[in-house]
Amino acid sequence: MTTMTRAYSITAERLAAETAASGGDPSAVDVSKVVAVDDLELRDLGPTDVQMKILAVSAEHNIDHAATADTINIAEARGGKIYPGNSALGEVTAVGRDVTKFVAGDIVVTHCNGEPDENGFPLRIWAYDQPESIGWYAKDAVVEEWQLIKAPLDCGLNLWEMAALPLRAPTAYHLWRRAIGIYRVKVPYERKARLNVLSFGGGVGELFLMLAKAEGHNAYFCAGSKERRDALEKQGIVGIDQKQFNRFATRDDIKAFSKEVKGLTDGEGMHLVCDMLRGPVFEAGLAVAGRCGVNVSAGWQLSQVVSYNSTVQSVKQVTIDHTHYETPIGCEAATELYGSVFKPTIHDEVYSFDDMPRCFQEMHENTQTGIPIIRVADELPDSVAHLV
Repeated sequence: MTTMTRAYSITAERLAAETAASGGDPSAVDVSKVVAVDDLELRDLGPTDVQMKILAVSAEHNIDHAATADTINIAEARGGKIYPGNSALGEVTAVGRDVTKFVAGDIVVTHCNGEPDENGFPLRIWAYDQPESIGWYAKDAVVEEWQLIKAPLDCGLNLWEMAALPLRAPTAYHLWRRAIGIYRVKVPYERKARLNVLSFGGGVGELFLMLAKAEGHNAYFCAGSKERRDALEKQGIVGIDQKQFNRFATRDDIKAFSKEVKGLTDGEGMHLVCDMLRGPVFEAGLAVAGRCGVNVSAGWQLSQVVSYNSTVQSVKQVTIDHTHYETPIGCEAATELYGSVFKPTIHDEVYSFDDMPRCFQEMHENTQTGIPIIRVADELPDSVAHLV
């Protein structure tokens, strides 16, 4: 039986029209004119599939890359259209005959893994550059059983906070494990127990710092949003105003930032740096790295190509590491930390499903005060009504 739903898409045609209207400047693109709702026919439910009603989703920065083609025109590369949406929180409405982990009525979160390699790491990301994949910025979805995790409804977070985490928490968890693991190859715990950890602004970055703080390290959040800095300072994470350094537009700005960091860390610098932006902050992150420091990053960035003085970094014993995404097992582990470690900062407006294009445009304009959440379902099941 054919099941139709409403789902947001990005098309190469709409992107081309808006690119022309904006004079070819990705920063001037009106993302709300590129992201639009479509009627979508869901695939038939297979034996290992789960159908779910989407309750809430969070806005993701990869949508900005897709809607502006500032790195690659992914919609064009995927045949002219993509249905994005890597993370969602939903209610199971039907399961295939071989599904054992879920039943109708379960509340679940997704993770954005695509086809895994022999070690479990994704080769491509679902609903973005994984061919034939359909994302979850939709009213309903059909996914494979392995892509879902039961939502920890008793973790202490509200529904919108949980909806912020399915993509971001595993990314932060994976980055933290890599960063601390690489550093400990070079410097054992008994030589340096407490580390200085820096992250630049964003949802993944703040969760990375929550992991660092939970393990007893000194954590610093460099962001332009005062609201986000204030929220993290309540958790003992020191805020640094990125705007104070003109977002590192010049060498003098980077030198001023380096001086500030040295003052905050008694001259040691940062042992671990999470740089989820690259672009203008890459050089700044390297400038403040301490000896044996580790600079980690993941996924799609403001810039796909970076350059650095390898001789200088080798003398400092600095390691630069870039990854894609966590394994399904790692996603399960990250979900266990909801509420106890991960307490995300949420934007002060919860958007409606119809307002999703505006949400993406405001993310593009960098005016939001936290992770943006979109309420998809008009009515929520009784099992989560108390969490709103």
